[in-house]
Amino acid sequence: MWRLWLLAWTGGAVLAVANGTMREYGLSRLLDEESARQLSTLTLLLLLTGYIWMLEQRWPLTSARTAVLVGAAWVVLTVGFEFGLGHFVEHKSWGTLLADYHLTEGRVWLVVPLWTLLAPAAVRAVRRLVIDALPANNALSPEELAAE
Repeated sequence: MWRLWLLAWTGGAVLAVANGTMREYGLSRLLDEESARQLSTLTLLLLLTGYIWMLEQRWPLTSARTAVLVGAAWVVLTVGFEFGLGHFVEHKSWGTLLADYHLTEGRVWLVVPLWTLLAPAAVRAVRRLVIDALPANNALSPEELAAE
């Protein structure tokens, strides 16, 4: 399961790159830069949540601890990718890359790595609540029905 979730990180990276492209060529033409970045961050959080929900449905995480470890691994991969691509491919300075983490300047990107860390455990917990609340899961088993 670990391998599947680590490989699945690439799908999240694709969503993030597509989201950034949409911000760059769509939202930034309609909104000021700060608003475009904030809306793009919200959009990415929703996309990641849906993606993680789908993954959790397909490959359920076995424990809350495993979910947090998956989230931590995804954060390391995400930040490594972001800074590696940004600095070594796009030739951005470290200062420019770190600027996206300045909450006091209206930059909300920091929420993405934080949610990436917490989302697998949060989605797992919500899915367990939803599954437990479904009538089919609260129905009596054939053995219980026979006993009544």
